[in-house]
Amino acid sequence: MNKIDVIIEKLEELYPVAECSLDYENPLQLLISTQLSAQCTDARVNMVTPALFARFPDVKSFAEADVTEVEELIKSTGFYRNKAKNIVACCQRILSEYGGEVPDTMEDLLSLAGVGRKTANLVLGDAFGKPSVVVDTHCIRLTNRLGLTKNKDPEKIEKDLWRILPPEKSSAFCHRLVLHGRAVCPARKPKCDQCVLGDVCPSKGRV
Repeated sequence: MNKIDVIIEKLEELYPVAECSLDYENPLQLLISTQLSAQCTDARVNMVTPALFARFPDVKSFAEADVTEVEELIKSTGFYRNKAKNIVACCQRILSEYGGEVPDTMEDLLSLAGVGRKTANLVLGDAFGKPSVVVDTHCIRLTNRLGLTKNKDPEKIEKDLWRILPPEKSSAFCHRLVLHGRAVCPARKPKCDQCVLGDVCPSKGRV
């Protein structure tokens, strides 16, 4: 069994449930929640979105929204002016270009305001069940510590992971990295003595 297979197997045993921690009911809600999560915790986003989605339940209502009203509802997520502007513009494009349905390809998702590769990959993987590689801060830190990449640039890390991950495991693998990063391998003082990946981690005891 090669290194990546060992890592996948051990993380699957440790975290049998690997899901996005954002609360959502459809692709649009996940898309917007992910945009709100930039520089903000998922827990905070989950506190904000119930009122937001009650006020704006679909693409059309967001597309026609007064940006200042959206700002007020999302204020506590930070960078709210830019986020509100992007959300309204994003939904206007979904309505005009995609018939009101969130697109399900990387190229089309990236054409939307406020959507980068991280957001697009999360929507593709979780909302549409497609192979995806979500590179967030946990993924960057853990993949470097585990020696799966030497890159710090998210897009380069994404390419490195595509080369080694089984496509059907890719989305869940990234969610498990988040869980492991929070529980065992934080940025400061990783708990190497408690880590199930110690046998295959070149950074054990060195961080």
